[in-house]
Amino acid sequence: MNGKEDFSIFNVSTDHIPEAERVPLLREFYCRGVLKSEVDATDGKPFAASFTSHALPDAQLVIGGLFGARVIRTRQLVVDGNDSLAVMANRSGVVRISGRGRDLQLHPGDAVLTSAEDVTAFERMSLGSCFSLRVPRRVLAPMIVDVDDAVMRVIPEGTHGLRLLVDYAMALVREKALAVPALRRLGVAHLHDLLALVLGATDDARELAGRRGVKAARLQKAKFLIVNDCWRQGLSVATVAHELGVTPRYLQRLFEADGKTFSSFLTEQRLKRAHRMLREPDFAERPVSSIAYDVGFGDLSYFNRCFRRAYGATPSDVRSGEAL
Repeated sequence: MNGKEDFSIFNVSTDHIPEAERVPLLREFYCRGVLKSEVDATDGKPFAASFTSHALPDAQLVIGGLFGARVIRTRQLVVDGNDSLAVMANRSGVVRISGRGRDLQLHPGDAVLTSAEDVTAFERMSLGSCFSLRVPRRVLAPMIVDVDDAVMRVIPEGTHGLRLLVDYAMALVREKALAVPALRRLGVAHLHDLLALVLGATDDARELAGRRGVKAARLQKAKFLIVNDCWRQGLSVATVAHELGVTPRYLQRLFEADGKTFSSFLTEQRLKRAHRMLREPDFAERPVSSIAYDVGFGDLSYFNRCFRRAYGATPSDVRSGEAL
């Protein structure tokens, strides 16, 4: 496959769809874009759904919400030869899952591993959203101590690595990294690593995940925190490291391995924010010094030096349109 053929996005939404057409629409979404399944509306309940599927080599991410419906992998459908495994993390609401003689309830933050080889039913009686990662059995089984024992057991919210897995997957989608072939291949490998850690990786897989998947996910989350909080003057390597549950030195090494320092990345994000503000009419009356402080700089002279070095122009030049 080339870079274009091994990645696709498939959306479904019942918004603005007549009630009678919603069940067939969602059934088609599952059969074409996820896993062959039947869909039944719950009697007397409103039914709505909105999902996005990201199909990748050896992985599939499905994100969305559903209520008033049951999705069933029936006995007639499990003979299709699909033996993939999927971890579903419940993000809000409550979802019921039955299979292998067990009836489970997932509360927000909980997850479960399911197998496409099993007759399984999912049901939501009220509005809720979830995230799922589906991978081929041949990929996951060698990485797990006992993959069959992990199926249909509740993975509690606080399980090591679960939040990191979900946050990393959501970041890949949010930042459109999956559209870039090189990042897509790397991202899928990291997702495999993180999933193995959550489920109980073998010693070799755990060591690899620690070197590869966990570090990538932590760096991604650190960057997300910095981009969103860079305006805070008190933001530091210590505060971000505390948020991630790692040491400042460990976080510094993550950035250094990525080719930058924590400080240089933070400064870059603050400068980008200042550059945007200088070009927006809403901030035309705000003094440059005020913008510098707003984005997190505590020293105007230092801000001006960094800005000129980054953009080859002064903040006033950018504001006046004399520089791009």
